[in-house]
Amino acid sequence: MRGDRDELGRALRRARSRVRPEDAGLPAGTRRRVEGLRREEVALLAGVSVDYVVRLEQGRGPTPSEQVLTALCRALRVSRDERDRIFRLAGAEPRPAGRVDRHVRPSVLRLIDRFTDLPAVVLSAAGDVLAWNAMASALFGDWSALPPERRNHPRLRFLPDPADPPRSQVGGTPDEKDLTARQTVASLRAAAARYPDDPGLRRLLADLHEGSASFRELWDDTDAGLWRSHRKTVDHPSLGPVTLECDALHLPDSDQTVTVYSAEAGSPEAEALALLRVVGTQDLATR
Repeated sequence: MRGDRDELGRALRRARSRVRPEDAGLPAGTRRRVEGLRREEVALLAGVSVDYVVRLEQGRGPTPSEQVLTALCRALRVSRDERDRIFRLAGAEPRPAGRVDRHVRPSVLRLIDRFTDLPAVVLSAAGDVLAWNAMASALFGDWSALPPERRNHPRLRFLPDPADPPRSQVGGTPDEKDLTARQTVASLRAAAARYPDDPGLRRLLADLHEGSASFRELWDDTDAGLWRSHRKTVDHPSLGPVTLECDALHLPDSDQTVTVYSAEAGSPEAEALALLRVVGTQDLATR
């Protein structure tokens, strides 16, 4: 398929100008010379170099891969139709059949943005963290600071990397940790059955089997299953252990999950969430 690199550059520039930094979970700042996101911010969210973004917007450079196009469209919060057009302008098919959907609809992004007092994230069928709101970064750590490949719950759980920026850790009792670990493996088993040809999912499973003995043990002992709502304890560096209700809201057309963390009104956990809005991500960097 032939593309149109000049028109691709124009489409990317237009999309970048429409996204406010706060919409993408980034600080807005007080002195900005451009409308929308800076190229540096797009590069950060998509996990590519700034020079790469510049060359794409100027119609130069190599043909972007499907993975890069997916990350750019997600960072730019484009609609599904606009995503398909950007793929075709780059000379690629929008999404081959049988692949995990990693594009988040703008309506879903607007939904999690409305949760100003509750952490919320959007997960793919493979556990990729596709989108998040400011409270989710305040609870766990700045998601944009992680390389895109590391923005994946199974990777973070079973393959810890000392190079990762400081983050809150999943805490709780051994039984609670075992339950959430088993749910993670069960959901991956189910995803592997639905998307056997997805290269990103195959690579994730290969890395988990190679790098984690606990994952291999659970994989051999856990049946496929859907991610279910439960309680999760998060060990925050400033607030300490906070146990929250973790509700998983399934989006059937995209096979994605919106996960929202909440607490009963008037409870100590609810007070901790209220404090979290003030603390933000500032103290995570000192951990």
